[in-house]
Amino acid sequence: MRTFAKSSKLDNVCYDIRGPVMDEANRMIEQGVEILKLNIGNPAPFGFKAPQELVDMMRGNLENAEGYSDSRGLLKSRQAIVEYCKKKNIPNVGVNDIYTGNGVSELITLSMNGLLDNGDEVLVPSPDYPLWTASVTLAGGKAVHYLCDEQSNWYPDIADMRKKITDKTKGIVIINPNNPTGALYPKEILEQIVELAREHELLIFADEIYDRLVMDGKQHISIASLAPDLCVVSFNGLSKSHLIAGYRCGWMCISGDKSRAKGYIEGINLLSSMRLCANVPTQSVIPKALEMLDSTKEMLEPGGRVYEQREYIYNALNDIPGVSAVKPEAAFYIFPKMDMKKFHIKDDEKFALDFLKEKKILVTHGGGFHWNTPDHFRIVYLPDVDTLTEACTRMKDFFAHYVQD
Repeated sequence: MRTFAKSSKLDNVCYDIRGPVMDEANRMIEQGVEILKLNIGNPAPFGFKAPQELVDMMRGNLENAEGYSDSRGLLKSRQAIVEYCKKKNIPNVGVNDIYTGNGVSELITLSMNGLLDNGDEVLVPSPDYPLWTASVTLAGGKAVHYLCDEQSNWYPDIADMRKKITDKTKGIVIINPNNPTGALYPKEILEQIVELAREHELLIFADEIYDRLVMDGKQHISIASLAPDLCVVSFNGLSKSHLIAGYRCGWMCISGDKSRAKGYIEGINLLSSMRLCANVPTQSVIPKALEMLDSTKEMLEPGGRVYEQREYIYNALNDIPGVSAVKPEAAFYIFPKMDMKKFHIKDDEKFALDFLKEKKILVTHGGGFHWNTPDHFRIVYLPDVDTLTEACTRMKDFFAHYVQD
């Protein structure tokens, strides 16, 4: 009988946020154990509901969405995205510079496949959203991780970024607002990244899916707005801001000076055409959604659900001896640090597994985000305050006695 082996291209691809700890959690769930999941960034399981207008629009458009769209997406949807880009001061974007996707995840993979040859390098943050590293690797490239500095609100370390640029570097990835840290980058940091890209003639890839989930009266600045003379690929969508992660609605736009990226854009067009198009029913809600930019604003202000959950989790974590956390300013993630000496931690994945087995709570270890010291883990603070209170009570009890073998 013929057998089939895993492709060798996958040998170096790691995606540990879906790894052994998750496998154990699923095994426990199959046995009837109730697991509190603090690992998933999908709002729906935690009681968040999509705006009813979008649900109704999706339903009403089904009969008009039975065929393919243009490979880039519906014209009206791309026109609405162009107008959104204008609001963000993203320069030189027309309808043919927009590509809709089945979520941003699909477009990240597509963007790397269109760029990289074997051995090419891309600067990716550490910690990162691991799909970026996996996509670079799968495309034959090498993800070179630059540090984000916990002592500076998790902002990118520009000096570390600079020293890691080589003649093989093709681009810089930034995730702003950041997953897993919740950091929001200020203008001066973005300007320094732009200057590096300008100096070394690099593409910038800006993952900005959380740009409408910002707290404390702050504003998100799109890095593309600071780089009209560079080619910037920006990623965004509705999954998080409009609470419709299951609709799989994302897009990317190519902005700025595209004169030296003609070959790359040809590759993107080819790859976009090969998958025919993104799902058409979801595309139909984009224009309406982008008229509803304040639909989730209330939950990000004092008294709002996400804001109050952020306040609670930040204070509760810092109240646990041996645990500390930087206060996130956006999204719904926090990336606490553990005292390695106090808890004798040498393996953060083992910590996550021990915590899961003892307290029935699922978190993601820092190594899953390519953080190279085993002293962090990520919490998604989407559950309500009562649930987070129960989780932190169990966590405090766990750390009161935990010493890693």
